[in-house]
Amino acid sequence: MEQRRARNFTLLVVLILLAGAYSLTMVILHLQTGNTRLDGAFGVLFGLYVCSRPAANFLDMLLFWRSSRPPGWSRTTLLLWLALNLLALLAGWIVIVIGATRFTAPT
Repeated sequence: MEQRRARNFTLLVVLILLAGAYSLTMVILHLQTGNTRLDGAFGVLFGLYVCSRPAANFLDMLLFWRSSRPPGWSRTTLLLWLALNLLALLAGWIVIVIGATRFTAPT
């Protein structure tokens, strides 16, 4: 169980970094495929995927926390876990907004 949670920490960090890289390439560097609909669709789908992991973690925590509470977690670890999930949700939301903006941009 602890190995699964450690992988989940790693996955969240990787998703945050990928969302940041996507945002950087689309907003600052203006790297695009040339098809605004394709850029936008990819951004929205990728943003939804990034948001799905922390959303699932929050639902698990709300619904099953008492029965599956990690035994070795301190208050600091729990706060770090919540902050990382919130950061991943924010990163995914930013990617969705960028993708939706690209999708609705005039061609």
